[in-house]
Amino acid sequence: MKKLLVANRGEIAVRIIRTAHEMGIVVVVVVSEADKTSYAAELADEVIVIGPAPASLSYLNQDAVLKAAIESGADAVHPGYGFLSENAAFARKVIAAGITWVGPSPESIELMGDKSRARQAAIDAGVPTLRGTEGALRDDDDIVSIAAGIGYPLVVKASAGGGGRGIRLVASPADLVSTVGIAQAEALAAFNSSDVYFELFVTKARHVEVQIFGDGESYVHLGDRDCSMQRRQQKVLEEAPAPGLPDHVRQLMRDSSVDLARQTSYVGAGTVEFLYDPETEEVAFIEMNTRLQVEHPITEAITGIDLVREQLRIASGEKLGYSQEDVAFAGHALEFRINAEDPSNNFMPSPGVISSLHLPGGPGVRVDFGFIAGNAVAPFYDSLLGKIIVWAPTRDLAISRAERVLGEARIEGVKTTAGLLRTLVALDDFRQVTHHTAYIESVPDLLGVPA
Repeated sequence: MKKLLVANRGEIAVRIIRTAHEMGIVVVVVVSEADKTSYAAELADEVIVIGPAPASLSYLNQDAVLKAAIESGADAVHPGYGFLSENAAFARKVIAAGITWVGPSPESIELMGDKSRARQAAIDAGVPTLRGTEGALRDDDDIVSIAAGIGYPLVVKASAGGGGRGIRLVASPADLVSTVGIAQAEALAAFNSSDVYFELFVTKARHVEVQIFGDGESYVHLGDRDCSMQRRQQKVLEEAPAPGLPDHVRQLMRDSSVDLARQTSYVGAGTVEFLYDPETEEVAFIEMNTRLQVEHPITEAITGIDLVREQLRIASGEKLGYSQEDVAFAGHALEFRINAEDPSNNFMPSPGVISSLHLPGGPGVRVDFGFIAGNAVAPFYDSLLGKIIVWAPTRDLAISRAERVLGEARIEGVKTTAGLLRTLVALDDFRQVTHHTAYIESVPDLLGVPA
């Protein structure tokens, strides 16, 4: 691999560029008109403008991205996360052009992108799952009887959904038919497929996940993460390893995730996501993400393994080169997503120019940001500015370090979620691990924000 095209923007583009440069790889980055002066563009060796600001006309324009890769002479494409990272059709186009795709095979992307098929693959691999339908609902299915067999509350999920989208809760039989209709219409509009399926809903569940890597022959896990602190099913902060898990639950998650990777002959980085019910100590498969996760730095912090380097190595045809016994875990890490949003105004996006940016430092602190002072935060994209990661030998020390670090952060010109994160990490419920995926919405007037 000599020349890598990064088909993304913001902090993940910066993250990939840094490792590629350490490996001696020349980097081309594609940008929209709005990102011509971005930090990623400043760091890259070559910049190609591929379209206007709207993502549909630039970062999601498959032909424009592929043309840039071919004309630049790139021999590999890294899609980051979001945008085209889990688009099997684009992966096939890249491969057909004779360019290395940094990611799993198009077949793996398709399998895990169809959540009902992914669920069946998990069942076949012996991964624990929630009660639910086998595959997508059919037009002639008796959904009332099927739902009664699963039990209430349940969720209607879009088969092509993911990332917390395409999910509707059904609390009772009276809401079933109307909710299914709404869910199918939403799924069709958002994912171009009206396929949905049922799954039992776990009240006050925690969201835990396992990082896996495979080379098509050998497979390992790189530990687990907890992503339970969420707002409207979008992750806010994450930590590794997942705290408060019984040993048998942790081992079941890790082992079954590797089994799923092995059964599907998985290549590259992947994340197997689970719901965990603390009351019953049961864990169940949600989905598998066939890409790098936003929260990958906390896994890097506790393992010392550069996940992007591993992606690039494996995409180049190298083997893992290590076994599960070679993977060692140390300490505890927390990641905080800093978004350009106004928590006091229902988390409305806060575009503008970053007039001043002072990011924290000190022992055990890492900052992955896609912006520097003077950069504009455009209204066209996800509001993530970057991430602050802390590591310490224990969880208690990591939390104390996080409080100090978040207090040091100064970002002016746009409103951010840093204040909310300082509040969350100081909560007794967070320290005692009694929070859950709907926790933020369940606390009235948290940080002055209506629940």
